[in-house]
Parts: sequence; C-alpha cells; structure tokens
Amino acid sequence: MAMLSFEKKYRVRGGTLIGGDLFDFWVGPFYVGFFGLTTIFFSFVGTAMLLYGASLGPTWNIWLISIAPPDLKYGLARAPLADGGIWQIVTICALGAFGSWALRMVEISRKLGMGLHIPAAYSVAVFAYFTLVVIRPVLLGAWGHGFPYGIFSHLDWVSNVGYQYLHFHYNPAHMIAVTFFFTTTLALALHGALVLSAVNPQKGETVRNPEHEDTFFRDFIGYSVGTLGIHRLGLFLALSAGFWSAVCIVISGPFWTKGWPEWWVWWLDLPIWWWR
Repeated sequence: MAMLSFEKKYRVRGGTLIGGDLFDFWVGPFYVGFFGLTTIFFSFVGTAMLLYGASLGPTWNIWLISIAPPDLKYGLARAPLADGGIWQIVTICALGAFGSWALRMVEISRKLGMGLHIPAAYSVAVFAYFTLVVIRPVLLGAWGHGFPYGIFSHLDWVSNVGYQYLHFHYNPAHMIAVTFFFTTTLALALHGALVLSAVNPQKGETVRNPEHEDTFFRDFIGYSVGTLGIHRLGLFLALSAGFWSAVCIVISGPFWTKGWPEWWVWWLDLPIWWWR
C-alpha cells in the first residue's frame, strides 16, 4: 500500500493526550499535536539561551563554547544567569523538549494502533540524561555536579569524573553497561547483515524468507531466536545499555566516593582464596 493512501486511513482526529482537535494536525508528513508545539517552544528557548550564553563567553569557536553549571556554592538554589543560571534554564528546556518528543511519539502510536515500545525505548535515553543533570546533582546536593554543555568541556568533564574515581572502568555498573553496548552493536550488525543477505540477493536470484534466516543461525550456533525474538533481544540489549550507563554514574559519588578499584576488595576476601 502506498504511503499516501495508507496515511489517509489514520490521519483522523483522536488519540491525543491533551489539546484535543485544536492541535491535532499535520504539516506535510509531520504530525504536530500539542506536544509538537511544546517541543518547538522548548527547543527554541533552549537554543536561544545557548546562543546567549555563548555571546557572554570569550569565543565563538564551536569546539570551545561551554555553558557551565552553577558553582557548587549555590547548591540546589537558582543561580544568576551569567553564573550557571543559563545552564539551569537550558536543562529545563532540554527536559521539556525531550519529554514532549516522547509524548508526541505516544500520540502517533495511539493513532496508528501500535504499542508504546518506541516512546518507552526513547524514554530510557531521556532517563540517562535526567540522571546526569538532575538525579545525581540532587543526590550530591548541588547543580554544579551536572555536566557542562559544550564539546571539549563535556569531554573534559567525563575525563575528570573518571579520574576522580581513579579507574572508572572498574565500576561494576560501567562494566555491565559497556558489555551491553558492545553486545548491542554485535547484535545489530548480525541482524542487519542477515536481513540484507536474505532480501537483497544478487541479480537473477530470489529473495529468501525468514525460514532461511532462522536456518542460518541454527546451522551457525545451533539456535535461532526467530524474527520476533531478535527484535525483542535487540530492544532489551539497547535499553539495558542505557539503563546501566545511568546506574554507573549515579552510584559514583552519592553511593561510592573512593576509587573504584577499592570496591573489589571483597573479591580478595572470598573463601575460595583461603587455600592459598
């Protein structure tokens, strides 16, 4: 079914969470809705504040522009614009835009009669960001523990936090997150290659079906998770990577303040080593 003829079947009023028919419309291929408008609003205000913050800084070099969070002395209070207040406003706008984008996905899914898997998956990424700029700073008692908005400054922040805990890769949650990230990459590469090998044959050959795909992995590793199963597995791996990346940073500081190598002392105290 052609896209345009299909669109006529679902481009009808309804499925909105708020605003009703007032915002229930499309602009070309893009559904707007109430949350589409709030996304535009928050994105515009946040971008404007970033540009205003850049205008106060010493450079317009895109690599060096940095919007820093408030100084630790302000705690969780509102800071002056030029001393972290811009960062606070940008953070509010970012969360408003990300949240609006997720709710817009919900409305589109409701119109199409689909599940809410896509907005749920997107929300995990938003949760990871929320952890960095809200949950961890609140637990540590100051907005200054959030990361700055800038390219080099953000990379410096990541490096500094890592060195603050000596070897950050000894963080057990970081280990789990990295494992899921790598496994997600492997799974997507295998899945993408499998589909292309089946549905993109050489000239003169026929397109293969899912049975061929299943047979390949049964012959290869003895088991095939199946067409539906691989997408469930891929979703699980990707969401786990985002979730554990949030966990690895939120436990660093609020719940563990030493170097992460010291956390593993319990391993040396296990009874299995007594024989030595």
